[in-house]
Amino acid sequence: MEMGGAEEELERRSKFLSSLIQKKKATEQHDHLNVRVRASDMPLALQSRAFKCARDNLDAMPGKLDSKRLALALKKEFDSLYGPAWHCIVGTSFGSYVTHSLGGFLYFSIDKVYILLFKTAVEPLDH
Repeated sequence: MEMGGAEEELERRSKFLSSLIQKKKATEQHDHLNVRVRASDMPLALQSRAFKCARDNLDAMPGKLDSKRLALALKKEFDSLYGPAWHCIVGTSFGSYVTHSLGGFLYFSIDKVYILLFKTAVEPLDH
């Protein structure tokens, strides 16, 4: 039995509202970390791991930001937990254009630092 037009519309709106609520909850959970998601194609659990790793490393840094150290920490964490090959760019001003594996892209800011974390497939080169 097929749904009528009105029922389909209600179902579509319900799904849309549910996704908004989920996004809002995810945002509220990370307010205390001072994180803002700029763009994402990544499951929420992995996003949370990235936010916590970034926050912990930033808080442990004496004095000014060490971008390379933070990038290395995030890359190592994600390579070890979720397999290779993760890439991480950290800074206060940069442009980028990357190709990423499905579900493996996160661009966020924490304090005044911007972090781009993404995964690519590792394939042998054909000679």
